Amino acid sequence: MIFIFRIQIMNTESSVDKLLLALGFDTELSEDNWTKEHTYNGIGEHCFKKWVSNILPCELLNRSVKDAINSIVTLCECHTFYKNFPNPVYSPDYGNTWGRSANYIEINNRAIAEMEGNICKNGMLSSIKLLPAIPPSAKSWANCVILSQIFPNIYGDGLNKAPWEENSIYGTILGGGYSKNIICKEIEDKVSAEEQFKVFNDLAHFRGLKTGFRVVISEGQMKVSTGGDSNIPFNWDNYEHQELFIDECVKLMKTGFEAMFIDSAKHIGGFDCINYTGVGRLPNYGQMQYILNEIRARAGSFTISFVGEKSTGDFERYKNLGLTSGTAFIDPNDFYSVKHWAEKMKYSREYAPGVEVSNDNDPGGATYEERLNRLRNSLFANEFASDKLPSFMQMHDIFPLRYDTNTHHLMMCNPSYSTDGTKESHFENLFTKDDGREYNHKVGEIFAHALCH
Repeated sequence: MIFIFRIQIMNTESSVDKLLLALGFDTELSEDNWTKEHTYNGIGEHCFKKWVSNILPCELLNRSVKDAINSIVTLCECHTFYKNFPNPVYSPDYGNTWGRSANYIEINNRAIAEMEGNICKNGMLSSIKLLPAIPPSAKSWANCVILSQIFPNIYGDGLNKAPWEENSIYGTILGGGYSKNIICKEIEDKVSAEEQFKVFNDLAHFRGLKTGFRVVISEGQMKVSTGGDSNIPFNWDNYEHQELFIDECVKLMKTGFEAMFIDSAKHIGGFDCINYTGVGRLPNYGQMQYILNEIRARAGSFTISFVGEKSTGDFERYKNLGLTSGTAFIDPNDFYSVKHWAEKMKYSREYAPGVEVSNDNDPGGATYEERLNRLRNSLFANEFASDKLPSFMQMHDIFPLRYDTNTHHLMMCNPSYSTDGTKESHFENLFTKDDGREYNHKVGEIFAHALCH
């Protein structure tokens, strides 16, 4: 009887099946020849690690969701091809402290959303389409995809605007559901927003990736939606607002996310506020300890990784806060500096400072070779792969953006780069062309070697 029960569980409709049916596709999957033609592999005994490279993002973003899922299953590390997506799918197991050595790759899911006219939508579907091109995790460390936007933004959610008009991701509304930029609203009656997040997480986990999302904690950058009013200022002294923040994060963790990138985390508790550029108060130190512990406890997962922006220097302060790692401490251009800190921190398994290839405030301007050098240093500047420091990079570090924009601009504004009002044109013109393809090829070569490091 136990055996029969388990078979029944395994044959229940998967979240992926539910999405496919809602979008008008059937659920039978097939091997994808385009993916096979663009597959890169890890080297030697790690040749089973696969992803697509030497590509332009538009080649993925212009495909259907069904094509994307066929591609993901075609890249499976196992020797079995799944004609139906398996259920359940479990997150790759890298132990409780996996986040301490992970590579965090932030994808601006709003920037790659479908831009049609002045409407911005379906960023989650675009994120799914980009998954085949994210290099897989290695034996000793995980790659983790961080999504830039989850919650509605204050300045015009669901719309794109001119390149000079503010539409910042850093201003969010809690309690008002999820962003129209991200969720596929047309199918929400069949596949809820939380289920759409679960599809993304299941597909990422199938690829051997961890996942997470960015949050802001500056009081003046958050609103609370209640009783039809979405303009209530957030207040950390209001117990109900604190509980809302915790509960919103817990709901997301229960869909499969396992990491949270915390904007302005360095300044929690009023620390070094002379360099604070956020708007409004931050939680105090003990309050944030409570919040992070409650998120882990209520989500039922003590493997969640909390990453703090610029939360480095006073390592004990941030470790005791409950953070896993922090950014912007080590010179990413200096191989020997990175290796020195990897050696110095190798016995600290709960918290370590990280190496930035680039961040969300990146103004652009770095050459391709500079970015590639930082990527090499973040992956190889260690004696043993198990001692590797965490690293942080942006979508731009794998798929270069067009020359007249940068990571920070796309966080602050939401322009369409379409020349004819179509999403296909936006996808094509958001990124660089032939030199971007060559750069992506070089990134693929670096990861191919890193996976066997």
